[in-house]
Amino acid sequence: MKKLKTIFVAAGIGLLAISVFFFSSFSSTKKNKATYRTTYRSIPRGCVFLTLMGEESSVGSFAYKTPEKVAASIEKGLTWIVRAQHPSGGWGAGSHSRQDVMDPHAVQPDPATTSMVAMALLRTGTTLHSGLYSAELKRALDYILREVERASDKSTTITDLAGTQIQIKLGSNIDVIMASQFLSNLLSSDDLDSQLKTQVKKALNTCVSKIQRAQEANGSISGSGWAGVLQSSFATNALESAQAQGAKVDNDALNKARDFQKGNYDAKTGNVNTSMGAGVSLYSVTGSARASAKEARKVEEEISKAKREGKLSQNAPASAESLEKIGYDKDDAMKYSTAYNVYNSAKVQAQRDEVMDGFGSNGGEEFLSYLQTGESMIISKDNTWDTWYNNISGRMLKIQNDDGSWSGHHCITSPVFCTATSLLILSVSNDADKLIELGNNK
Repeated sequence: MKKLKTIFVAAGIGLLAISVFFFSSFSSTKKNKATYRTTYRSIPRGCVFLTLMGEESSVGSFAYKTPEKVAASIEKGLTWIVRAQHPSGGWGAGSHSRQDVMDPHAVQPDPATTSMVAMALLRTGTTLHSGLYSAELKRALDYILREVERASDKSTTITDLAGTQIQIKLGSNIDVIMASQFLSNLLSSDDLDSQLKTQVKKALNTCVSKIQRAQEANGSISGSGWAGVLQSSFATNALESAQAQGAKVDNDALNKARDFQKGNYDAKTGNVNTSMGAGVSLYSVTGSARASAKEARKVEEEISKAKREGKLSQNAPASAESLEKIGYDKDDAMKYSTAYNVYNSAKVQAQRDEVMDGFGSNGGEEFLSYLQTGESMIISKDNTWDTWYNNISGRMLKIQNDDGSWSGHHCITSPVFCTATSLLILSVSNDADKLIELGNNK
């Protein structure tokens, strides 16, 4: 039975009323009664609701006043997903062999899914010390730290679980990759006391070491699943984020990871290497865009600066020749111009309807790919981001389930994993400042 409640959100100078539908329990878990701790909460500065509702701007052109229906969609998704948490603090996607099990409490928790949910809580305004779901976030962190700290030093992963939906479809090392990304995101929130920060940094370095040991000679990550290119792409992102937080990242390993992702797309011909992407262009092309975003931004900024200073003509292209004129050596000029071309071509490809359709229906792999496109566009300070967001937010709202969750229709079907990823997509502008900082070339 649906119950209509009104949440009053304290936002800056005023009070916003957002009416959203809450459901009394998971339909498949009759024991769980709905419990709501409060109907009023103060939203921390920078939270998704302030940005989405126009009370506070995010960074630059990524300030975006999203319709109230998107904020209501996010609230419904959050309400659903926090009730899916296990007593251990984790969340689970379930096994590949039992994809029909959609009850989030009837599956085992796993680090990859837990990390995705925890990142969604962070992005939508929860911290360890504030927000409606801070208790859930603390329990999630405790779960991840336990998994990392008890993992064998010789292993490339952090869990004894095998055969999960996420592992079979993305790769056997996806748990440590997602955990690494979560720990980096948490460190960037500046919400940890000195003791906890030391513990989290140690766990992050453990994860980074495991990821780098799992790297193949070509830059990909071993243990590739059905869409292993996504595992490798998220490993690249994880190493990039960890490096920004001061973790012990090998530059050669990070460059190899980026080169592998960029190499899956030929900007001149538009050909996509889908050999590790289940034959689906979307999975490969979004990884190429994400891996080249930072370097593409560097080219754009330095070419623009050279034009302002009169070192290049106003119609000079962002080519290897132009980069050599402003001081790049031949090898670097070719490397950066290639990255620039890959990004600008791949991000267009990634937004074509026939490419966005992915495998032909919505699965967790599609949602992950959409997330990569949005983050890459913010990292590169791409001013066409709002066009992408208008399109993707419309798509996501149309496929949200009545109970507030999202679920996949192939491969990664888990409603928990798909809901976490969908929340990260819809609230991506809330991390605009962090993503733009990640794209800075120091």
